Amino acid sequence: MTGRILPFAPLLAARPDGPGAVVSLRGKRTATAADEAPLDPREAERFRRLILPHLDGAYSFARFLCRDPSLAEDLVQDAFLRAFRGFRGFRGGDPRAWLFAIVRSSHLTWARSRGAGLTAVPEDFEDVPAEGDTPEQALVRQGEVDTVRGAISALPEPFRETLVLRELEELSYREIAEVTGAPIGTVMSRLARARSMLLAALGPEETSS
Repeated sequence: MTGRILPFAPLLAARPDGPGAVVSLRGKRTATAADEAPLDPREAERFRRLILPHLDGAYSFARFLCRDPSLAEDLVQDAFLRAFRGFRGFRGGDPRAWLFAIVRSSHLTWARSRGAGLTAVPEDFEDVPAEGDTPEQALVRQGEVDTVRGAISALPEPFRETLVLRELEELSYREIAEVTGAPIGTVMSRLARARSMLLAALGPEETSS
């Protein structure tokens, strides 16, 4: 997916001390590197090394959040620009979790601008999710990718994002808590609830094989 989201290229190719490289977000708005003090060359290279490898995962996460491939590209472009401009605020830790948190923030900003947001859902499912093989992992290995992705996309948002971050992106509970701003206990209960809902959505005919 990195190759599909290369309105990023002018930003990465621009000299960090150059005169404000313009980056177009699918023609909807533009921003300049001059909006913030430019990164020095070493920091710009560190950004490329730490953040750029996670763009594909960021796009996958954004696509599950908004359920729209084109909008997902917009969200990732916006998040990437925000990450670049705010990279001085990155103080270590997992760069993927840091980038995913910005993707999620971009999605929430977009949703709120349209009067939407995270759906409020009850979270009374307190079982701790078991480690090891899960239904979605087994089905993916069996080639039922479209079936699983469709079922995941239909989950309510807090459960969908938690399941994607854990099962598809393989983030730890602590990293998911960092991305979503939820306590680890909530992350674990959401994951258990998401797995239960996914099993119900897939039905015994898919999960029994």
